[in-house]
Amino acid sequence: MMNKKTSHKWVFVCLLFALLFTIVITMMIGSMGPVGGGNDGISFQAFWDVISGRDSSSAFRSIILDIRLSRIFLAGLVGISLAVAGTTMQGVFKNPMADPYIIGISSGASVGAAVSIFLDIKFDFSLPILAFLGALLAVFLVYDISRVGGKVKVETLLLSGIAMGAFLSAITSFLICMTGKQLHFLVFWLMGGLYLASWKVVATAFPPILLGTVGIFFFSRHLNVLTLGDEPALNLGIDIDRTRKILLTLTALVAGVAVAFSGIIGFVGLIMPHIMRLLVGPNHRTLLPASALAGAIFLIWADTLARTIIAPTELPVGIITALCGAPFFIYLLRKHKGGVM
Repeated sequence: MMNKKTSHKWVFVCLLFALLFTIVITMMIGSMGPVGGGNDGISFQAFWDVISGRDSSSAFRSIILDIRLSRIFLAGLVGISLAVAGTTMQGVFKNPMADPYIIGISSGASVGAAVSIFLDIKFDFSLPILAFLGALLAVFLVYDISRVGGKVKVETLLLSGIAMGAFLSAITSFLICMTGKQLHFLVFWLMGGLYLASWKVVATAFPPILLGTVGIFFFSRHLNVLTLGDEPALNLGIDIDRTRKILLTLTALVAGVAVAFSGIIGFVGLIMPHIMRLLVGPNHRTLLPASALAGAIFLIWADTLARTIIAPTELPVGIITALCGAPFFIYLLRKHKGGVM
């Protein structure tokens, strides 16, 4: 019988294989083929010629490597960000229903991104920076509102997050209407989508997401202690308030950058940590990377479904994740009824 460490290794092997399989297969799926295309589209032979490097000049190469692969990488980065952010928030708040969407971080980031668009700021990194600042403001406002007597109450946290999210979404909608341009694109962006995907966007998003994810993983032991309660954490020498603020800042960074380039995509940070917790347990040293891999896999498939299910029309990927996540959230509400993990 396998011990826990061995079984966890097999879970990671399976997740890594599933991610590689997902990348290869979703590169094939599209209106041009080889999967889902017509007879005049990309054949399997043409696809493998591009992947193997034998074809370095055709239009097929641009479709597969520049359009599809950059979008797959961006979907993977956003999935990692949202899953890691959700895992972190569930640990910080000891609340199984916390995620960037429900707590209002995504709405805060969308306000920052909308401000960048509204002011037409030309600075290359204005979008992720303002999205991060918006997310940071939102998470600390919700945290401050929900803290009663030095403790964060689950019911207050959820209600504060929902109220803050609705308020910030109204501000975003107002700013979008005031722009008077790109309205159709911005409305679809607000619903969640990877329309901005390009290798330049991937290169811009990767460093802050990597920095935030590595930073959160560095605090994985602190997260384990926080889930035990405030008193055990204090006894073990953890500065609870400082640790929470650092983790919330890092969470705002990864979630804010993700929202800046993908819009509001809900429930990824809610679903993935729960599924991975069943497979690898509650230890954040294994739960965080497992959730990151699962988040990447899930969002790549969700985006592939969104762009192909009613092709040539493309659905916002936020619709797909909401269809999966909303019933899951209702299930958790009925199961926990305001309890903690």
